[in-house]
Amino acid sequence: MPASEEALSLKKRGNESFSKHDWLKAIEFYDQAIESYDSDPTFFCNRCQANIKLEQYGYAIADATKAVELDQSYAKAFYRRAVANMAILKSREALRDFKTAAKLEPNNKETRLRLTECEQIVKRLAFEKAIEVSDPPSAFEGLNIDSISVDSSYDGAKLGTEMTQDFIDDMIDRFKNGKKIHRKYAFRIIQAVYDIVYKEPTMVEMEVAKDHKLTVCGDTHGQYFDLMELFRLNGFPTESHYYLFNGDFVDRGSWSTEIALLLYAYKWLRPKKFFLNRGNHETDDMNKVYGFEGECKAKYDEKSFRLFSESFSALPLATLIGKKYFVLHGGLFSDDKTSLDDVRKLNRHQQRQPGQQGLMMEMLWTDPQPQPGRGPSKRGVGLQFGPDVTKKFCEANGLDAVIRSHEVRMEGYEVEHDGRCITVFSAPKYCDSTENKGAYINIGPEYKLEYQKFDAVPHPDVKPMAYAQNSLMSLMT
Repeated sequence: MPASEEALSLKKRGNESFSKHDWLKAIEFYDQAIESYDSDPTFFCNRCQANIKLEQYGYAIADATKAVELDQSYAKAFYRRAVANMAILKSREALRDFKTAAKLEPNNKETRLRLTECEQIVKRLAFEKAIEVSDPPSAFEGLNIDSISVDSSYDGAKLGTEMTQDFIDDMIDRFKNGKKIHRKYAFRIIQAVYDIVYKEPTMVEMEVAKDHKLTVCGDTHGQYFDLMELFRLNGFPTESHYYLFNGDFVDRGSWSTEIALLLYAYKWLRPKKFFLNRGNHETDDMNKVYGFEGECKAKYDEKSFRLFSESFSALPLATLIGKKYFVLHGGLFSDDKTSLDDVRKLNRHQQRQPGQQGLMMEMLWTDPQPQPGRGPSKRGVGLQFGPDVTKKFCEANGLDAVIRSHEVRMEGYEVEHDGRCITVFSAPKYCDSTENKGAYINIGPEYKLEYQKFDAVPHPDVKPMAYAQNSLMSLMT
C-alpha cells in the first residue's frame, strides 16, 4: 500500500525545513510522516540525513538501516549510513556500505570518489596501527625552543619567557588579519601551558571571589571570529573576569589553531583565573579527521600538532565551581555509584586518549535524554542519561546542577532535567550550516546563572573543514 497523501505532505514539509537548515523541525515532520506510514524507505533516509546534520550519528545509522531493510537496492541509504559511520570513525563499516552503494550505482561519480577516499583511509589506519609504538616518547623531549630563530622580517610582537597582555593583544589583531604568530612563539605557548595544566588536578575546584565574575563557554570549534564577538559583548578575560572554556576549542571550524593558541595564551597569563576543560575533540582520533591536524600542518608544522596533542591529553576533565556546579564537556556516567571523588582520583595521565569505554570516555562523550534511566547513544559513541540519573548524582554530591556542552542548542543553551542539567554551546551558526545562536553563562559570587545569547558574525571566505584530510568529512557539515 503506498504512502498516504498526509504522510507525503509531512515528508514535503520536512524537506522544506531541511532546506532552511532547521534540522530539528525537519526531524519532527519526518517523525510524523513515519508515524503515519512506516513502510517508505525515503522517510527514514531523509531523517537519517537530518540526524547527520545534528551529529546524531547513532540515530542516523539506525534510520539508514531501516531504509535498507525496506529497500535493499536503495543506494542512497547505504551511502548515508557510510557517511554516518565515517563520522564516528568506523571506517571499515563505512567501506562496506560505500562498496555496496557503488555496486548499486556504478556510474555515480561521487560515490566512486567517496569509496576511493574511504579505501585510502582504511589503508592508512592499518599502516599507522602496524607502526604504532605502545609508549611513544614525549613530543617535548629534546625540544629546544631557544634555538629556533625568528627572522628579522617578522612584524609581530616578540615573546620572551613570560606571557604579556601586549603579546596577546598583538596576537588577536594578527589572527583577525589572517596572519600567524611565529612557530617559535607557538611552541613556547604550548610548552608553557602543558607545564601548567599537567600539574592541575583532573577536576579543578574554584570559587568566584567577591567583585569577580566567571564566564562559562561551550564549544567554539575553530570559529575564531565568533569568539571575538563573544569577547566584544561580554568582555575579554581580566584579573576580575575569569573564563572557563568547556572543551571542543578545535576541529571543524578553520581557525582552530588561532583559538587554541589564544586560549592557551590567556591560560599562561592567568593560570589561576582562566580554566580549560578537555573536550572529545581534544583527542587524536578526532583531530586527524575533523581538521585540526591538517590545520596545524598547513599553518605551522607536524611538530606543532604533536605538541598540541600531548598538551590536550594533560588538560583537566572537569571543573567544580563553588561546590555547586560540576562542569564537564560530555555528561554523566554509566554507574550511579560514580562520584566527584572518583573524578578527583582519576589519573588522566595514565591514559592519554579516552578510548571506547571508561570514565574518561563518558566524561567527554555522553549526552542527556528526556527519558528516565540510561539509553544507547544517539551519536553511536558513549551513552545517554536521564533526569533521574542527574538528580541522583546532584543529590549524592551536594550539587545544584551539571553544566555541560558537546551539543548544538538552537538557542545556544538549554536547561533540562528539572533545572539540573544545563547545556551551553558557544559556536553560533555552527559550521556555517546550522541556524543556531551561541551562548555563554555568567556566574557571580552569589552563584546565580545568567544566560546570554549571541549571533554569528561574518568571517573570511574559508569554509569549515578546510583542513580536513579528505572531502568525506565535508559531508557532515
